[in-house]
Amino acid sequence: MILKEYRKKRNFAKTPEPPALVRKTEGFRFVVHKHRATRLHYDLRLEHHGVLKSWAVPKGITNNPGEKHLAILVEDHPFEYKDFEGRIPKGNYGAGEVIIWDEGTYTPVGTNMPSSRPAMERRLARALSKGHVSIRLEGKKLHGEFYLIRLKNRENQWLIIKKADEYAKAQTLSDTSARSGKTLEDIANEKPEPQYKPAGLKVTGIDFKGALKSPMPAFVEPMLATLSDAPFDRGGWAFEVKWDGYRCIARIDNEKVTLYSRNAKVYNDTFPAIAEAFKGARFNAIFDGEVVAVDREGRSDFGMLQDYIKNQKGTIIYYVFDCLYLGSYDLRALPLVRRKEILSKILPVSGTVRLSGHVETKGTGFYHAAEQNGLEGIIAKKLDSPYLAGARSRDWLKIKTQKRQEAVICGFTEGRSSRKYFGALVLGVYKDGKLKFAGHAGGGFDEEGLKEMYAKLKPLITKLCPFEHKPKTNMPVTWVKPELIVEVKFREWTKDGMMRQPIVLGLRDDKDPSRVVLEENEGLSTKKQFIDTKVVLTNLDKVFWPKEGLTKKDVIEYYWRLADIILPYLKGRPQSLNRHPNGITGKNFFQKDMERLAPEWAETMKVSEGGDITYLLCQERDTLIFLANLGCIEINVWNSVAGKLDKPDYVVLDFDPVEVPFSEVVEAVLATKEVLDQIGAPGFCKTSGSKGMHIYIPILPVYGFDQAKNFAHLINMVVKRRLPKTVSLERVPEKRKGLVYLDYLQNTFGATMAAPYSLRPREGAPVSTPLGWDEVNTKLNPLEFNIHTVPGRIGKKGDPWKGMFKQMLDLSKTLDKLQKLLG
Repeated sequence: MILKEYRKKRNFAKTPEPPALVRKTEGFRFVVHKHRATRLHYDLRLEHHGVLKSWAVPKGITNNPGEKHLAILVEDHPFEYKDFEGRIPKGNYGAGEVIIWDEGTYTPVGTNMPSSRPAMERRLARALSKGHVSIRLEGKKLHGEFYLIRLKNRENQWLIIKKADEYAKAQTLSDTSARSGKTLEDIANEKPEPQYKPAGLKVTGIDFKGALKSPMPAFVEPMLATLSDAPFDRGGWAFEVKWDGYRCIARIDNEKVTLYSRNAKVYNDTFPAIAEAFKGARFNAIFDGEVVAVDREGRSDFGMLQDYIKNQKGTIIYYVFDCLYLGSYDLRALPLVRRKEILSKILPVSGTVRLSGHVETKGTGFYHAAEQNGLEGIIAKKLDSPYLAGARSRDWLKIKTQKRQEAVICGFTEGRSSRKYFGALVLGVYKDGKLKFAGHAGGGFDEEGLKEMYAKLKPLITKLCPFEHKPKTNMPVTWVKPELIVEVKFREWTKDGMMRQPIVLGLRDDKDPSRVVLEENEGLSTKKQFIDTKVVLTNLDKVFWPKEGLTKKDVIEYYWRLADIILPYLKGRPQSLNRHPNGITGKNFFQKDMERLAPEWAETMKVSEGGDITYLLCQERDTLIFLANLGCIEINVWNSVAGKLDKPDYVVLDFDPVEVPFSEVVEAVLATKEVLDQIGAPGFCKTSGSKGMHIYIPILPVYGFDQAKNFAHLINMVVKRRLPKTVSLERVPEKRKGLVYLDYLQNTFGATMAAPYSLRPREGAPVSTPLGWDEVNTKLNPLEFNIHTVPGRIGKKGDPWKGMFKQMLDLSKTLDKLQKLLG
């Protein structure tokens, strides 16, 4: 798109630069701007196809043919830019003074040059494409023929050279404007323009096709990138700068701005300028980006960010690279390319809030440019990738120019000789839920830094070693509670897993210490027995969720971590295996009889179902891992237990929507909760892990399945009377389109349901997640509960269903109340 990059970098409500318009003119005009921004430089601009092709020339243009000056091709500028002279306000792209150093007309030069303008435009386009342009300038300072020559294998780097003609001579050219006679100092001393005030940006002209209309989430856990070891060139990928700062989610709710860290800590007081910059946006939105402090060259610096947080001094910028919610639409299911298009249209750009740009396809050159400019690295993202909250996906890759690792401080050693406060930090990272020793780090501190760090460590001192196995340290050690995180750069990993030559860059408070894990390259091999289990694990690298890049290992790891939470809902209940040996896109099959397949150490039971069937019982962690290793993404169980298989111990109410918004499912669930409250029955709600929801009602195991089914049917009938336009009891799907189906038939002998905390074989790796009733409201979004977010949720909230089977209902005590409700 013409002038797309120019438009992307500017907010025309805040800068006097001309808008992005294409003009048709007769002659060929040129202008040379002298521009004092971060660095003093010149800009050569040549009219071509209604815009100005532009090169930044750091050392300026000379009439001396003996000098070859570098010219860097930048974004096209609008034709009106030839008349721009003045000051670009602070906080805008290219802020600083600009004068028209020279201006005039130019003519493309070559053999057999055409006389018509369209033909000359085509000839010039070919010359630009080939990387060798000859032009004759007729300016007020510059005259004669010049060459623009692109350097080999350097797409945007050119040389500008004066031809040895009659105008060639070494001379000093005037520093004043060719139009006004002003100098840069004159522009700087002119009366500043009025301070910009936000004008209340609105959402218009946005294509929301494919987005989910839903209430705005209170918080979105950021999507994470997988570490990769080498850059690459590939179509369908975007490459961004890996900013060296703090990840930040910005939530705008009708001018109320809340900034969150990646672990939901509120950042408004830490970065007030960013919150203030968003107050002109009068729409609902959620943005994802990185807060950085930048040096004079515009490079992000983690140390400077630490200084800013301490004393609020320095230049702080919020680089935004994704839009997750806008207006009343959840955009996370849209491909990245669509989200970026929307972001570029609505982001309220300022000196503090900026769009984080990207390049497509050519990641190798972008990586080397980042390396040469001292940047931390780059991020590679598939342009068709959805946004997976809390997920670490292979659709997003981080490629670092230097080795970096977050680490948990587990202790500190005594200082040697004259070193005060402490010698080195003792660091650890989590692996399989346990802290692993990762080495010592004493570099990166001056005396003031040592003092400040010691002040933070002193209240955390403990006698207990945080590591499972006490490591050998190089000096006497004082242990601390593992609550502080540092960012460390280092040379390499040693064979025994230590960081070689680590340097502490600073503290991080934007992450939960329990989520600080060893970062391994995507290509590294995975140890088969990565957990302590009786099960022989196989095919761990097999991809189970192609879009998300999740593997069988991820499924096993999830169930290993949550075994203590899940097992109470599985013990004693026959397992009906739904196996997905090739992941969610491959063929699945159901398996009940495990007589020949169950390991010797696993418990089984025989059930007579037209013949004896040997069912597996999941009584402990190893059996759960056995199921996951067989490709059982979801865990399906009966609602009765061994010894009383014909007597269910809970009733299931299933809410199955057919082409209706999720808000109507919530409405039906809350209406059912009212009925349960009126008859004095306990109810426990969970997401289905798909489009619906479930309510479990624990009951005394003294009634048969027919009685349980009739009880569920009666409750559904009351709800149907109260919500006649939104719910249905029709079994035929065609007759319940646009309605929420209330399915009481799940309460039959041998029927199974996805267990609480079971993964589901759906995109996004959702989890059937137990909820507290305070969470069941119009803001509920089932997409938020998945393989990545649920373990952390349990760590914070615990299990809302804990103790469910201590509230078992006697059905006979509710029947009279139900009959009254039915009239």
